[in-house]
Amino acid sequence: MRISNLLKASVCALALGAVATPAMAEGGNSPWLVRLRAIDVAPDESSTVSIGGEAKVDSSIVPELDITYFFTQNVAAELILATSKHDVSALGTAIGDVDLGHTWALPPTLLLQYHFNPEGDVKPYLGAGLNYTFFYSSNPGAVNDIEYDNGFGYALQAGVDFRIKENWYFNVDAKKLWLNTDVSINGGAVTADVDLDPWVLGVGFGYRF
Repeated sequence: MRISNLLKASVCALALGAVATPAMAEGGNSPWLVRLRAIDVAPDESSTVSIGGEAKVDSSIVPELDITYFFTQNVAAELILATSKHDVSALGTAIGDVDLGHTWALPPTLLLQYHFNPEGDVKPYLGAGLNYTFFYSSNPGAVNDIEYDNGFGYALQAGVDFRIKENWYFNVDAKKLWLNTDVSINGGAVTADVDLDPWVLGVGFGYRF
C-alpha cells in the first residue's frame, strides 16, 4: 500500500511539473538527454530459505539506456532500461549446495531528479523513484522448476555529468535498488524470500538534444 501511494504521488508530481512549468532548454537545447552506460549490477542479497542456507546471486555487466526529460533546468525525470542475467545458487541448505541455474531480470526504473549547477560543465544530480522488476527466461539448473515473483521496489541515485564537447557528456552514475522476490522451487516444495537489493554502478556517455 505504501509503495502504491508513493507511485501515485510520483506520477502526480511529474504530471503537475509538466503542466505547471514549461520545459526550459539549456543553451537552446531541447529538454531531452539520452545516455548509454555500461553498468555492473551487483546484488547485495539476503534471504530466508525454507530448507536452511542462503541464496546467492552473481553480478552482471550489461548495457543500460536511460532517457531523461527536463521540466526545468534543475528538475528532471529519468527512465532507465536495462536487463541482466544472473546465476543463482542456494548454499548450505539441508541438502547441501544447490545450483538454481540462472534468471533474467528486467527492472525498468523511473526516477525524479534534481540537477545541480545546470549551467556549468560539471553537473551533479540526485534522484529517487520506483522500479518494477520482471523475472523471465529462468533456467532451473539442478531442480525441476523455479519461479520468481515480480514486484515493486525503491531506488536512489547519485551521479555526475561532465561536459566534454558541446552537447556531449561523460557520465558516472550509482544507484541502489531495493528489490524483493519470493522464489518457489519444485512447485513450492522449497520456498525462499530473497532481498536482492543490488548496487548498480555505471559509466557512459550522454547527448543533450
